Amino acid sequence: MPSLTSILWISTLAGLATTLGSLLVLVFGRPQERLLATFLAGAAGVMLAVVTVDLLPTAWEIGPPRQILAGLISGLAFMYLADKRLNNASGSLPMSRRQRLKRVGLLVATGIALHDLPEGMAIAVGQQASQELGFLIALAITLHNLPEGMATATPLKMANIRSWKILLLNIGIAFFTPLGALLGFLALETVQNSLAFFLSLAAGAMAFLVFAELWPLSRERHPHYALLGGTVGYAFFALLSLLHHH
Repeated sequence: MPSLTSILWISTLAGLATTLGSLLVLVFGRPQERLLATFLAGAAGVMLAVVTVDLLPTAWEIGPPRQILAGLISGLAFMYLADKRLNNASGSLPMSRRQRLKRVGLLVATGIALHDLPEGMAIAVGQQASQELGFLIALAITLHNLPEGMATATPLKMANIRSWKILLLNIGIAFFTPLGALLGFLALETVQNSLAFFLSLAAGAMAFLVFAELWPLSRERHPHYALLGGTVGYAFFALLSLLHHH
């Protein structure tokens, strides 16, 4: 049986990939609009692949369907309310592109933090089954956390938010993965009964983010680059996930 230390170690490394992704954007400067469109759509593709290939099928295997439906509705509702709250905070005037970019960055951060919890749980559950499986899950999470970190930092950088604030936000997000792993480790037997709910909640939150925010904003100025980014992001991570499952 793996120790809590090893589970926390690999889940922290997987979580910190988000911070590394944001750091790449901060170090190499503000990306071009075409690159932004590709990255935002790429992150949307990654998120959609995580939802359709990983989160929902895993939740379906665990069941019951009631929990999956409740989780999906909760995730969608949570992000809708977060979106509405950020909209209200910006006042009644139409939002500038800078304000919209800032809102997208914060919503992406919320979505990532939300789904990092069940991802951390997945690492803990995988490690309990076999150390190889735990490592594979952590590797898959690391690979899709990199562009997600970029997706958080890019719109915030474009909105001229201070670099240290963006970095701190991404460091904060990173620790949701080991937190999820800790919850998974401490409550494996009881969490299994509600894991389907958490997986579906993350799926609902990410689906809202993709279709209501990331995809429309990425297509605004460079729809062809957005389509390319979205397709590559989805295909690559769907393939990675399918290879990992087999």
